[in-house]
Amino acid sequence: MLIRRSPSLHPFSLLLLSATLLGAPAGLRAEDALPGVNDAAPVVDDAAPVVQGGADEKTTAKRGRITPFNGAALPEGEIPALQSPEDAKKADAEKLEPSSGVNVLDRMGAELPALPQEKPFAGKADDAYGAFQRGYYLTAMELALPRAQLGDAAAQTLVAEIFSQGLGVGRNPKDAAFWYGQAANAGDPSAMFKYALLLMEGRDVPRDKKRSEELMKKAADLGNASAQFNYGQLLVADMPGEKGLKAALPYYEKSAEHGIADAQYALSQIYLNVDGIDENKRAKAREWLLRAARAGFDTAQLDLAIWLVDGVGGDRNLDQGFNWMLRAARGGNVVAQNKLSHLYVNAIGTRPDPVEAAKWYVLSRRAGLKDPALEDFYLGLTDEQQKAALSAANKHRSS
Repeated sequence: MLIRRSPSLHPFSLLLLSATLLGAPAGLRAEDALPGVNDAAPVVDDAAPVVQGGADEKTTAKRGRITPFNGAALPEGEIPALQSPEDAKKADAEKLEPSSGVNVLDRMGAELPALPQEKPFAGKADDAYGAFQRGYYLTAMELALPRAQLGDAAAQTLVAEIFSQGLGVGRNPKDAAFWYGQAANAGDPSAMFKYALLLMEGRDVPRDKKRSEELMKKAADLGNASAQFNYGQLLVADMPGEKGLKAALPYYEKSAEHGIADAQYALSQIYLNVDGIDENKRAKAREWLLRAARAGFDTAQLDLAIWLVDGVGGDRNLDQGFNWMLRAARGGNVVAQNKLSHLYVNAIGTRPDPVEAAKWYVLSRRAGLKDPALEDFYLGLTDEQQKAALSAANKHRSS
């Protein structure tokens, strides 16, 4: 028999910090990847994934400064910033707006960080949860339903999850909502979070914003990591600006320590940009951004690349900046694809490669991101180079 554990829930975020928060460039989000759970304290490790950029290694040396194709070179140390001061000021002036919602824990495709060691369990094993964890969903339902009907909050949450996902039974959102409500009223934090989302959206239950926020706060205060992030987002939405960010900060910190990548990203932005933040915390902004990037959050990967290239929140590292930009671009982040093209054009962290530069520009342009400078660069290529870039872009899209 396995120990009693919460069912494998898939809660999702109601709100997401805008990628332009406090000067961070906005990236078009690709399908989110599932974040894992990191150790409680951030660990510095700037080792980015090692990837190569398809360059001509025989004729051109790798450079750490801008090297245009015409042979001209800027003075030593004059590496152009990926984010201009004008863009940063414009982003700072924008108000934080809640998104329409994304799945925080339903990310796919990212390598998961290691789980923290669990505390020894000294209680009674739960047969229903054991069956659920082994994939015996009908058995789990048969064991949990009688207990749920007697008021067992954990069993009610399990029954709700089985109905919600249609595991071994027909999917029934209304029955799932009923049991989530029962479990929430009985004090189960996971059910409180799920039921708060249903109440907020008015999905399968009457919409009740006040009750939703009450349950979200209760779940957050009881330690539910997703509820902690979402309640922080609610505070930011209700109090735009630094006041809301500071009020939400304790909830973001708790959620980030439990491995929620969105909260880790939020911490990185707040620690670096909000006035009055303790300098010890400000110094850890890049650490939290690194953890969010490792969890597969492509916007964090984009920002981390820019921070490394521009020397934000720490020293410059052009090679690692290029590697993270390439990873975000390959994951489908359109802004990363655009900026990766600039890195190839200017040989920042990589060797210059006109075909690769044009390929990534074509991909970002097809997604609707215009860039006059890259358009001029593209039009200056030979017909053979343009054809090669288009072919490479088509192959990337089909893959």
